[in-house]
Amino acid sequence: MMQFAGFTLRNNLFVAPMAGVTDRPFRKLCRRFGAGLAVSEMVTSNSLLYGSAKTGRRADHEGEPAPVSVQIAGADPRMMAAAARHNVERGAQIIDINMGCPAKKVCNTLAGSALLRDEPLVGRILDAVVGAVDVPVTLKIRTGWDRSERNAVRIAAIAESAGVRAIAIHGRTRACGYAGEAEYDTIAEVKARVSIPVIANGDITTAEKAKRVIESTGADAVMIGRAAQGRPWIFREIEHYLATGRHASAPEVAEIHRVLRSHLAELYAFYGPDIGVRVARKHISWYTKGIAGSARFRMEMNRLAEPDAQICAVDAFFTDAAAADPRLRLEEIGEEAVAA
Repeated sequence: MMQFAGFTLRNNLFVAPMAGVTDRPFRKLCRRFGAGLAVSEMVTSNSLLYGSAKTGRRADHEGEPAPVSVQIAGADPRMMAAAARHNVERGAQIIDINMGCPAKKVCNTLAGSALLRDEPLVGRILDAVVGAVDVPVTLKIRTGWDRSERNAVRIAAIAESAGVRAIAIHGRTRACGYAGEAEYDTIAEVKARVSIPVIANGDITTAEKAKRVIESTGADAVMIGRAAQGRPWIFREIEHYLATGRHASAPEVAEIHRVLRSHLAELYAFYGPDIGVRVARKHISWYTKGIAGSARFRMEMNRLAEPDAQICAVDAFFTDAAAADPRLRLEEIGEEAVAA
């Protein structure tokens, strides 16, 4: 159990917000596999987009277990405050502020990790959002804009002073993107300087890595992103390892098949058949990675345009894999493969 921002969580394992990935079906799936908290993909603070179907789906939390954490993004304090209120009215129980996204289209609007270059603006945004809502506010950042502008410690201090309840840090600068090694020493320094919970993020791909990061940084929790894509049971594996010091069994191919089939049904229902098929392609690719024959299967899968055709292809692929070896297991993916 973990006490976090006024909530009692199952554990200290969080799902990172990922645009185009952490939709409601994915969040619910990760929670079922043991994640203590799942943060939504970011929602724009631009009120002109509130009525769009895409933004509406991102703000859809029906059937999602509490607490519901919604990430908002923008660069204008008043708009961010309004976005926070808007999402709280629609069920958000935690508001998370995005100051870590490295995408050019986000940074070009001076949002995401571009905000790290303007510390006074960071303070105004945090003050505005914290003052606008009665729910806890959290923050996600990177270690800085680039290696010459690492300011995570100062940003964390600003956040704590503003009343932010926790801070998640991806251990890279914006300039690093997803290359190189995560800077766990910077996360450890932030943890030593603030009293609010610190969540470590970046390159946490195995149960052992999660344990090492918690021990080396002193972080209160770890946040897992890319390593959970097509592998939501990573939360079950880490939870088991942290509790027992032993590895949980890797999932058999038959279990992966069941999980993927259930996930596809959720995607089709959530997005509708046309968009659902397109969204499903990347998930199918992630789930099948590492199984013999998957590269050719993925190429064929990308040509299918109907849910029934996708399901039939998935069933045939996993039936063949199980027939080749009924005890076949998808062994734990190495850190380099996950980060690729």
